[in-house]
Amino acid sequence: MLTVRARSTTARRLLRGPLLGLHVLLVLVLVGTGVAGGWQWQAWRSAQRNDAAERMTRDPVPLTEALGPDEPLANEDDGVAVDVAGTYAPRTDQFLVSGRTLAGEAGYWVLSPLVVAGTKPPAAVLVARGWTSQRTLPAVPADEVRETGVLAAGEEGSGTVGADRVVASVRLPALVGEVDTDLFGGYLVRTTRPAPPGLAAIEPPTADPSWSVGLRNLAYALQWWLFGAFGLFMWWRICRDQVSTVA
Repeated sequence: MLTVRARSTTARRLLRGPLLGLHVLLVLVLVGTGVAGGWQWQAWRSAQRNDAAERMTRDPVPLTEALGPDEPLANEDDGVAVDVAGTYAPRTDQFLVSGRTLAGEAGYWVLSPLVVAGTKPPAAVLVARGWTSQRTLPAVPADEVRETGVLAAGEEGSGTVGADRVVASVRLPALVGEVDTDLFGGYLVRTTRPAPPGLAAIEPPTADPSWSVGLRNLAYALQWWLFGAFGLFMWWRICRDQVSTVA
């Protein structure tokens, strides 16, 4: 009985006088900081999404301006459109990347080493030229070509080369020893149209956004929410002190 009375007395003290205004102020602070923080959070998410999409729609730059042989692909260059001139390695140097579907049909990406013109010593970039349902290596152009595409980072997974030059993923470190030249640290998803004869065009994978894009919005969001948490702490502290003083 005494416990119930004590709780009732505490509740009456918290719901009278100046503390009522404090409760209203707390609600306003929590709503305001929550909305402001949420808006900044959404702005950060939007900036992250737009960054990847914007990189893929820029005018192409020369491959060697974005990436060099044996250099890892920087996060901000993932998804950048580039163009490159060179000569394809022999047909038998290509790879078939398994587990790729197109319109629900299982098949392969054709991954072809393109020896980049002007590189000394010669260096190649792997080009995902198109999709095929056939487990056979298609022909490659004999003359120098100019390709346009989107840079992509290598994939995780097994890079073991099986029969018919089939691999399960574009794992660049595992493929370095399978070609006769150095490799660039990213591969190219061909966007030149039309697709090569006998192949279907493939869509470039979605690039990961740069971690630094929209970072200010993220910091503001966390700042607003910290303000709200601090306001909640101060409300609890004042209420506790008021109840203790009256008691």
